[in-house]
Amino acid sequence: MNVKKIDISPAEINLSYEKTFSLTYQVFGKEIAAAPVILVNHALTGNSLVAGVKGWWNRLIGEEITIDVKKYTIISFDIPGNGFAENESSIISDYKIISTQIVAQLFWKALEKLDIHRLHAVIGGSIGGAIAWEMAFIKPRAIDQLLPIACSHKASDWLIGNVQVQDNILNHSSHPVEDARKHAMLLYRTPESLREKFHCNFQKETNLFEIESWLNYHGNQLNKRFSLASYKLMNHLLKTIGNHHTEETIDHFIATTNMKIHIISIDSDYMFPAAEQFEFYRNLKKRYKNICYSTIMSIHGHDAFLIEYQQLHTLLNQHFKEDENIKIRG
Repeated sequence: MNVKKIDISPAEINLSYEKTFSLTYQVFGKEIAAAPVILVNHALTGNSLVAGVKGWWNRLIGEEITIDVKKYTIISFDIPGNGFAENESSIISDYKIISTQIVAQLFWKALEKLDIHRLHAVIGGSIGGAIAWEMAFIKPRAIDQLLPIACSHKASDWLIGNVQVQDNILNHSSHPVEDARKHAMLLYRTPESLREKFHCNFQKETNLFEIESWLNYHGNQLNKRFSLASYKLMNHLLKTIGNHHTEETIDHFIATTNMKIHIISIDSDYMFPAAEQFEFYRNLKKRYKNICYSTIMSIHGHDAFLIEYQQLHTLLNQHFKEDENIKIRG
């Protein structure tokens, strides 16, 4: 693991804040300036380790697979405050001053310092995809392909409400990280997914249902690697997605950009419902032609972007393999 760091002062993004941001990041594949650059944004409890043996997307990013490290430079930044490869001085305790728009500004500033001014593609799942949208709105002519997955350009009432519940748990529970994670896992999956996995099986040795043991496991595991401060920040970011966007800013984006946009939803997603994403796509399609829409079919809900690798490969492969011509819904 070769984690690098870029320091960005708040003044560089016109933000009133007393601490310098230290953005950690990793580079995979070709060296910078040797190949087209693909930026991959991580999800809520993810990090910049997107490829390699322990990479969370290593079934899509690697040698001679969907995103070939022999052909591209792949960069992934850690959202500042997510706790990965950071120390105590990097914690953002006043987390409510940060937004997805600010994160996108920090990412662009970091890329500028790396002398990268154009991106072949920006990909992200969940909040990572929302940050990809924010980056597109900031620099509408600096991205060739925008590939947001299981996300939205703007937080919904449903999402904002769930953020409040999570924030209350994180600020009032005696076991905040574990309890918030348990609640979140039920939002990330569906009743059908859990029924297929557990079948209401009861474990006599633990006196718990398997679903209860599973939730306890995920709560405990996250508590081992994720700080309370990081969880508060990352959860808060969800409610800030696109909260500054208006019809006017969207019109300006459409009139300015020439990037190819491929929105990918999940049919069973509770967190970012497919119907919501399709409605936004349909409205954009009326005014902007270089856009298409696809849906991952899965019983697993929001987490399908971390499970349905074959479907993701089929949808993403067309953007990175010249010898394949896969039809998409346009």
